[in-house]
Amino acid sequence: MLTRKQHELLIFIEKRLKEEQISPSFEEMKTELNLKSKSGIHRLVSALEERGFVRRLANKARALEILKTTSIETSPKTIHSVNRNNETKGFIPNVIPGNFPKSTNQLNKSADTSIELPLYGKVAAGYPIQALADETNKITVPSNLIGTGEHYALAVEGDSMIDAGIFDGDTAIIERCQTAENGKIIVALVDESEVTLKRLRRKHHAVALEPANPNYETRIFGPDQVQVQGQLVGLIRKY
Repeated sequence: MLTRKQHELLIFIEKRLKEEQISPSFEEMKTELNLKSKSGIHRLVSALEERGFVRRLANKARALEILKTTSIETSPKTIHSVNRNNETKGFIPNVIPGNFPKSTNQLNKSADTSIELPLYGKVAAGYPIQALADETNKITVPSNLIGTGEHYALAVEGDSMIDAGIFDGDTAIIERCQTAENGKIIVALVDESEVTLKRLRRKHHAVALEPANPNYETRIFGPDQVQVQGQLVGLIRKY
């Protein structure tokens, strides 16, 4: 499964190869996908290559070969329609779609009450990876684990947050939000192409994504490179 940006890039590359028999440059890809830097394109192309959709041809500039097309049923036209619907709410999701279940103060939050949340793909508690939206997966959680607002769940992969008690294989319960206080553990969208679970630190105009494992380094970004997509409110672990 591909993220929206990966899907858009694959379609663009395939179209240019059919029209001009040459793949677009990274600069052209950046402009087409409205990204701020070519580093995001490098990550998207690498992700497509790892998933077997494209192959880079050695010793040739601007040489990409399409190995297979996407099996995603959602077309670009449908994606744009979803975006327009969300513009009225002032939020355009880049990776994680909206319309999550809402809990309310009227919910009976006893231990035997539960609520079903969408369970999306793996979020990196280590080196960032793509978060994959899959509407078919659901998870049932105790309603007293969440408060009011919109929530979703993400499978955790990696060990960079182990000192915060977050382990590989855990399921993170996330409250969707676009801002968070310093020190909160957040789902961060980096350069509109990769998603990671880290502790948020802001200082002046810099944004730091801080791990909770000394084997990993804190990554520093500009204010426009990181978008908050939610904050951690709970964990589920299987033994």
